[in-house]
Amino acid sequence: MSTTRLLRRKPVDTLIAEAGGTGADHLRRSIGLWQLSAIGIGATVGTGIFFVLTTSVPEAGPAVVLSFVIAAVTAGLTALCYAELASAIPVSGSSYSYAYATMGEGVAFGVGVCLLMEYGVSASAIAVTWGQYLDRFADLAFGVRLPAALTAPPGDGGVVNLPAVILVLLVTVLLIRGIGESAKVNAVMVAIKLTILVLFVAIGLTGFSAGNFTPFAPNGWDGVQTAASTIFFSFIGLDAVSTAGEEVRDPRRTLPRAILISLTVVTLLYVAVAVTAVGAQPWDRFDGQEAGLAQILEDVTGQSWPALVFAAGAIVSIFSITLVVIYGQTRILYAMGRDGLLPSFFTEVSPRTGTPVRNTLAVGTAVALLSAVFPLRLLADMTSMGTLVAFSAVSVGIVVLRRTRPDLPRGFKVPLYPVTPLLSAAFCVYLITRLHRDTFLAFAVALALAAVLYFGYSARHSKLERR
Repeated sequence: MSTTRLLRRKPVDTLIAEAGGTGADHLRRSIGLWQLSAIGIGATVGTGIFFVLTTSVPEAGPAVVLSFVIAAVTAGLTALCYAELASAIPVSGSSYSYAYATMGEGVAFGVGVCLLMEYGVSASAIAVTWGQYLDRFADLAFGVRLPAALTAPPGDGGVVNLPAVILVLLVTVLLIRGIGESAKVNAVMVAIKLTILVLFVAIGLTGFSAGNFTPFAPNGWDGVQTAASTIFFSFIGLDAVSTAGEEVRDPRRTLPRAILISLTVVTLLYVAVAVTAVGAQPWDRFDGQEAGLAQILEDVTGQSWPALVFAAGAIVSIFSITLVVIYGQTRILYAMGRDGLLPSFFTEVSPRTGTPVRNTLAVGTAVALLSAVFPLRLLADMTSMGTLVAFSAVSVGIVVLRRTRPDLPRGFKVPLYPVTPLLSAAFCVYLITRLHRDTFLAFAVALALAAVLYFGYSARHSKLERR
């Protein structure tokens, strides 16, 4: 019986029919192409670029540029797979829903757990960074430093990261007001984010020194690969786009276009920022550097105003990233709750705002607690693990769906099938093997807890159990 439960699949037609419903328990379609592209860019650009260099450059040295390219190629292959599945199954839930339709309930539940780690943990990591830039801004603007005990978690020498908690609470309030309003605010913030990163490249290149690229790979190829694995969580926004499947107008066309637009903008900007940062500062100065990009600008110009402007922009930008990532997690929980794998608590939608208010409050509380007490590197690696597992499932799902539902309308098809999805899965698995050992231990604990939840509650309450 347990094996049968694990393998049962949710019909694609049922998924699409549920997404097309109306009423108090359904989400509203209020997002267009550019708003959705802004969600993808907002969740991706800045998810890691504001702080990931402080963890990846010490691993790879100047060769971190190659690490970004490896991560981008992997993300690009997966983005093509996401584009096809999103156009064929335009629903909330992202890779969780795709796995449910293609590989069965057991895999889908595991992917759902990975997504919860991917979104919840990454939101926590990003919120930690917000406190660093807020502290830098206060120092440059007013000559005031925030108390160390209130700006770092216990593992990093503090007591509680209070700015991170405040950020998460502000984001939670905005999301409760409604995704249409939140998407508009996010679009403005994305424009600010792109502007300050372009500003960083323009000013940073004035201090560019080719000598900073020697030695190019001080820790060898191993360091390059490990850095690529850590960096990968910076591409989480590609998944965030597909979590909005039920709130997008004309989803079969809009979803794949938004995914590809997001990937293109993000990859170009990430590589430009990485090259500029390494060219402007010796690689051995990145380790443990807080608000690193702002510090680079101050060092290059010898003046505080560029760093002040950048820190102010980063404060706004990181707000937008946190907004989109927490939004993504609430929609994963919504999809799992609707399938009966989680309590119906997560599917209750406010008739006034059209948003899952209790769900959002629960996510905001959990993310605030994580960001308050856990150190940054562990949060980043756990996010990469969840992202890579989810992306692997999407890649395999393409092959399964092509075989089981070749008749399904698709607004986009993966080129060079089946080579592209197989390469995508292989790249993801390869990067998983390069993550730190403690990440695997934490992941094993998370999967064990997930198994207890599935067999103790979800398998018996699944809507497929009642059919």
